[in-house]
Amino acid sequence: MNEKKRNMTKILFGLLLAMLLVFTAACGASSDKENKPSNSPANTEQTATPAPSDNTTAYPLTLKDDTGTEITFAQAPTKVVTLVPSETEAIYAIGSGEHVVGVDQYSNYPEEAASKPKVGDMTTNIEAVAALDPDLVLASSSMNTEAITKLRELKIPVFASDPLTYDAVIAKIENLGHIMNKQTEAAAVAEHMRAVKQQVTDAVKDADKKNVYLEFSVGWTVGSGTFLDELLTLAGGKNIAAGSPGWYEISAEEVVKQNPELIIYPALKEEPNPIVVGIESRPGWDVIDAVKNKHMHAVTEDPLVRVGPRLAEGLLELAKVIHPDLVK
Repeated sequence: MNEKKRNMTKILFGLLLAMLLVFTAACGASSDKENKPSNSPANTEQTATPAPSDNTTAYPLTLKDDTGTEITFAQAPTKVVTLVPSETEAIYAIGSGEHVVGVDQYSNYPEEAASKPKVGDMTTNIEAVAALDPDLVLASSSMNTEAITKLRELKIPVFASDPLTYDAVIAKIENLGHIMNKQTEAAAVAEHMRAVKQQVTDAVKDADKKNVYLEFSVGWTVGSGTFLDELLTLAGGKNIAAGSPGWYEISAEEVVKQNPELIIYPALKEEPNPIVVGIESRPGWDVIDAVKNKHMHAVTEDPLVRVGPRLAEGLLELAKVIHPDLVK
């Protein structure tokens, strides 16, 4: 009898686990972080009946963003302002570019976004945003903190995100699909991003990890807990700067000690590239394998530093640089 009870317990546990996995995959998961949730997929709570089978959104729709704020949408927004380029790219990618009425100064992709009214650069012009009378502002919870507070004080709806992983970027795009009633289009973007990730990870799964040093701003590198660190790992590399979290100023001596096989940096519009000038002029760096063997590679900057749909192209380019024999 005890054996039967144990078997029954295992069966029930398996069923509960399966149900939990299905629920988690459908809705995403949210977790707490100091003063804001982490960058796991945002929590999606619909206040109406579930979306019909034709993938249209059922309104009213309630979502919780990465600041922990719940926002209820009575209908699909028709006037959207974006405060960072990643959100501009995401909203266009799901086919809602016609509803964008304002963007930040750095939003240069797609091309038509550049002609939209500007609402500031790293500092948002709150008056300019308010004058556009948006029913949705898309922001970065880490880069637009002050603007988010001020806009919410004006009762302007802000949906803020801060994804730190590739999958969290996908979840953000899927949430935008729900918000804008563009679920089919968002699903297509998400499917492409997942396919590229699978292509890369399959190609490099048996390859030796190459020691890589990233320098995406003069004298600064990126460590653990960031999407760039994750992308490098997915692409078959080992980030020599992963011993410290976040973006930080490099120790020239530590990089020499770690002796990376590859150095990767963004192809900036400045000529000569100030990052390359810095690398080549640092005392002692001529003994680094990557420098000696001329294994220093420029990559396209924007797709790798914007948490939007083009992150897939950034990942693929990174993998081609690290494992050119395996990733075509």
